[in-house]
Amino acid sequence: MALQKEIWINSIIENLFADNSFAARSVNHSAFVNDKTVHVPNAGSAPSVTEGRSSFPASVQTRADNDLTYTMKEYTTDPFRIPNAEEVELSYNKRESIIRGCRNALADKVHVDLIKSWIPSSGFTKLATSGSAEAAHAPSATGTRKALTAADVLKMKVEFDKWDMPQTGRCMLLDAVMYNQLLSNLNAQTANAFLATADASKGIIGNLYGFDFYMRSSVLSVVAAGTALSSTEAATDSAAGLAWHEDYVSRALGNTELFDDPNNPLYYGDIVSALVRAGGSYINYGKKGVALLYQATA
Repeated sequence: MALQKEIWINSIIENLFADNSFAARSVNHSAFVNDKTVHVPNAGSAPSVTEGRSSFPASVQTRADNDLTYTMKEYTTDPFRIPNAEEVELSYNKRESIIRGCRNALADKVHVDLIKSWIPSSGFTKLATSGSAEAAHAPSATGTRKALTAADVLKMKVEFDKWDMPQTGRCMLLDAVMYNQLLSNLNAQTANAFLATADASKGIIGNLYGFDFYMRSSVLSVVAAGTALSSTEAATDSAAGLAWHEDYVSRALGNTELFDDPNNPLYYGDIVSALVRAGGSYINYGKKGVALLYQATA
């Protein structure tokens, strides 16, 4: 019987992770990542203005400013053991693959939590979608939800206009399903204009009504009424996108620290793990500049 040759490719197919380029559109607090708590002072009420003042002396006011705080979090990976045999016998570099996987897994978890941190725990602005019935796609969700439409994006623009948000710096992050719902709702002329504004180098996939759009595989899940983020997967959950202005949310991202214990005598190989510190928050005490766009139950 003839011997058949087997070939082992000297590289490995890595895991896939979501795009996190949206995070660059925020105030960078990374200089404070090694502190425990970040304080973001917010100015109190603006002064009253009187036309044709005739009563003197004028009443003197005291402005009470607000202190918005958020804390840093520490993220760690489970350690991996690299047996000595795998260091010398494999056709690919497993150590390099594990280290890359640790970095990517940490970044994925950090950015998932960063999105959630930009939403206040209560009292935030939310708008419901209004399109045709589509299958629900939030984890564990069942039934149908209303698709995202261009009219819904326009409603969000109106909210930002009422806040006097600057016209530049407005962003929107959608999951893959909501993004494609929006794209299918646009007419040919609007779709062409939307796609023509894409900037791949910055992760921007289009611009509509003044919002720069970003996409990742998943964004947020909310309870049916959109009043809170979903804490446990439920059949009544809905997917949601996030709209924000880049001057009204923050990020603090630290460097990934690698822990490497080579030639460990107890495990007869190397032990590798990683750690990163990170945090972020909405930074307007009045909870302006950030809003949810959630899929209403159809």
